[in-house]
Amino acid sequence: MNIIIGSDHAGFALKEAIKGPLASAGCKVFDAGTHREESVDYPDYGVLAAEKVSSGRFERGILVCGSGVGMAIVANKFPGVRAALCLDEETARLSRQHNDSNVLVLAGRKTDPETAARIVRAWLETPFEGGRHQKRLDKIRELEQRLCK
Repeated sequence: MNIIIGSDHAGFALKEAIKGPLASAGCKVFDAGTHREESVDYPDYGVLAAEKVSSGRFERGILVCGSGVGMAIVANKFPGVRAALCLDEETARLSRQHNDSNVLVLAGRKTDPETAARIVRAWLETPFEGGRHQKRLDKIRELEQRLCK
């Protein structure tokens, strides 16, 4: 699986920490930045990753900022992106099972590297259930199409 990852300065350390678990899971990782801990604006890096997932160039993405909220807001502006802020494994699993999330958002100031690795693993390994959940995603897709006209 090809995954694009990105962070701001507050998520930089956690982004770096999850590269190992992603590689161990067999993922090819493209790092969209930031590549340093100096202050940057999270929308700049959220856009780089979310745009690539929206266009289909990457199957999934992972974004990290201090709380995760900013990155989730940015990513969900893009058609076809279903970004989920996950602070635990159960939420990560449910975001895949029920929502077919394709962007995982982590909170760099709230999540330690070990917990993040477990969240990432759960998110990567959990398939979308389809069924009644597909009908709901279809409604979201229809809404995106109406709003993007």
